[in-house]
Amino acid sequence: MNLWRYLAKRLLLMVPTVLGILLVTFAVIQFVPGGPVERMIAQLQGHNADATARFSGGGGSETANAAMNATQMAGQQSTYRGAQGLDPEFVKELERMYGFDKPAYERFGIMIKNYLRFDLGTSYYRDIKVTDLILEKMPVSISLGLWSTLLIYLICIPLGIKKAVKDGQSFDIWTSAAIFIGYAIPSFLFAILLIILFAGGRYLDWFPLRGIISDDWQSFPWWKIALDYLWHMTLPVIAVVMSGFAGLTMLTKNSFLDEINKQYVLTARAKGLTENRVLYGHIFRNAMLIVIAGFPSAFMHIFFTGSLLIEVIFSLDGLGLLGYESIINRDYPVVLGTLYIYALIGMVMTLLRDIIYVLVDPRINFESQT
Repeated sequence: MNLWRYLAKRLLLMVPTVLGILLVTFAVIQFVPGGPVERMIAQLQGHNADATARFSGGGGSETANAAMNATQMAGQQSTYRGAQGLDPEFVKELERMYGFDKPAYERFGIMIKNYLRFDLGTSYYRDIKVTDLILEKMPVSISLGLWSTLLIYLICIPLGIKKAVKDGQSFDIWTSAAIFIGYAIPSFLFAILLIILFAGGRYLDWFPLRGIISDDWQSFPWWKIALDYLWHMTLPVIAVVMSGFAGLTMLTKNSFLDEINKQYVLTARAKGLTENRVLYGHIFRNAMLIVIAGFPSAFMHIFFTGSLLIEVIFSLDGLGLLGYESIINRDYPVVLGTLYIYALIGMVMTLLRDIIYVLVDPRINFESQT
């Protein structure tokens, strides 16, 4: 009962938290130089406004210069920051198009009202609802994040436990050296190395260069679709996993080292319990609490923020790339909509962490938190 009261309290606290996140982001957006009006002018003038142009050398500086020139051309009769100097009628039409013809507080109120119904608006440049856009991109990020998270936890936790048991021995020393060498290499650089070695054709051509599935997958039987999917995801997942190895492995090791010499462990061993029973029946639930505490942030990082460059390098059209393009292109409905979804998922994962706490260690009592 105490757990349910605690979870109800946390659910109620989510409301002001989400409102605060959206309010701060909305306020910052209002004062950011440039905006959708400048970008529209740049496109009409024939300048490249691709968000990933700087990765491919496609002239990102020309876009920035176009936006700056458009700002300098703007008129004084509009309340919108980016519309100074243009013909007033054209300015008003652009403001109506992008919703800037209303005061900021009114726009924020309309946005919150729509968000309560999960109506996240429509993208400025893609002519698609933000909800549909997120659902379209989410399978790619879920594929990359899910497999990466599973592999990281399934490998690093047993490895950390083994390192704690073998602390100071050759196994611990050599695995630590290997882990930190892998951690020192940035994930995007390791991804490029994987492509050169295994997908570029210069040395080996074992894996595809782009996408999560072949273009002609519809003609495949179901088992071949599964194999094709795994074939495409192998290199991106390896690149993400390498960057997440060190932290979780060393955290698990240090957590077990803190517990392994405590009195209750010595008592369990004195009673004749096997080493596996001592490790996984007694030490595990105490040592894993600190690992569980970091799960929500690790989950959000791997799923939504940590794979941006991986998605660009392997041409995976996921949420990381979508968020980056939306910020660069000033696609405010997509920016705020994805942030809203991220905030909800992050808080749900925090609640899930609290439930896992109780499952791992039933002695935890939420009485003081209710």
